[in-house]
Amino acid sequence: MIRIPRSALLLGFAGLIPFLWGAVTLLIPQTYDLSLARLGPRFMGQYVLNFYGTIVLAFMSGVLWGFATRAEGRVAQLGYALSMLPVLWAFFTVGGGPDSSLVFLIAGYAGLLGLDWLFWRQGLAPPWWMALRVPLTLIVVLCLFIGLL
Repeated sequence: MIRIPRSALLLGFAGLIPFLWGAVTLLIPQTYDLSLARLGPRFMGQYVLNFYGTIVLAFMSGVLWGFATRAEGRVAQLGYALSMLPVLWAFFTVGGGPDSSLVFLIAGYAGLLGLDWLFWRQGLAPPWWMALRVPLTLIVVLCLFIGLL
């Protein structure tokens, strides 16, 4: 079994908090009301799922770009090009309405997991990368899906 570094594991799961909170505010009306009263509409429901989901998808492009720096020649060129796909996907697809944006984000995260796997398979990502990315992606997609209910 490959051990995920503790800091990567903790920070990865901490990064799920806004996704989880967005889903919780949709599933439990009291948290929705609490969030609206204390935090404002930007930190609840579909809004936080769309907003934070877009930011993280763009951030992951930067992570993949960093992996591409470990390659050379044509592999590096392809890695840089592929690393731009998540941010371009978010830019061109998110924003047409809350429901359609969530659908596009779900597709974006599914595609990102495929890119994660490609970079990992090429040896550009750490050996533990997929052990971290699979559960994180499943939780993110589940939260985004809850936003569609």
